Amino acid sequence: MLVQLIAHTNDPEKTVAAAAKLCYSDAHIETLLDGLTPEKTAAFLQKLSDLGHASPIEHASFTFGIEGVSRTFLAQVTRHRIASFSVQSQRYVRLEDFRYVIPPEIEAIPQAKAQFVESMNADAQKYLELVQTLEQAHTKRLMAEGLDEKAARAKASKQANEDARFVLPNACETKMVMTMNCRSLLNFFNLRCCNRAQWEIRAVADEMLRLVLPLAPHIFAAAGPRCLTGPCPEGRMCCGQQEQVREKYEALKQEAVSRG
Repeated sequence: MLVQLIAHTNDPEKTVAAAAKLCYSDAHIETLLDGLTPEKTAAFLQKLSDLGHASPIEHASFTFGIEGVSRTFLAQVTRHRIASFSVQSQRYVRLEDFRYVIPPEIEAIPQAKAQFVESMNADAQKYLELVQTLEQAHTKRLMAEGLDEKAARAKASKQANEDARFVLPNACETKMVMTMNCRSLLNFFNLRCCNRAQWEIRAVADEMLRLVLPLAPHIFAAAGPRCLTGPCPEGRMCCGQQEQVREKYEALKQEAVSRG
């Protein structure tokens, strides 16, 4: 798994503070950024937090490059609808180099890992065999319809990829570019840093939090699972490890800010 921060709003906390300043003062646009010292910026951000006024933090966003994650992860992360996604297409990209994600619980059991790898190898073989069968059939049909061989094969290749991808497993690797504003990120961290989140998306969420903290430490000061700032909201499904979770994210935040 690889998570990189590839772009973000310039001076995100000052941008958010400027939006907050406009809400609570008679400031004019041309002078909105005037006087926004680090101290005043922090004060505006604290005021937003105290009031629960979240809309100004939507004006800052972060763009991540994410690689080496599964299609299972993709199905989960795209449920966060207030975000933008660009994902490598299995329709246009043929998976000649078939890669997949092995869940840690399978990796830890030799017999289970062997069975999993055997299944993945079989899937890869069947996928490429199906691609070849479809491409040959489509090329023959398109040439019969009047296309020259080169044009027919190029079109047939895309059609073959489109249908052959249906045999690919959820473990198949994918990559994406994802953009979220700060309000969406806080919600994402609330849900996906939780111990009850699936291991893969939790690992991605932790790494995203490490990346944004140095750039917006006030905005993300309380970021993480909801149990960091109150009781666990999971009820009977609670993991029962609130103290360990709080210690984990305290250490993560200290490390991220000092590194930044």
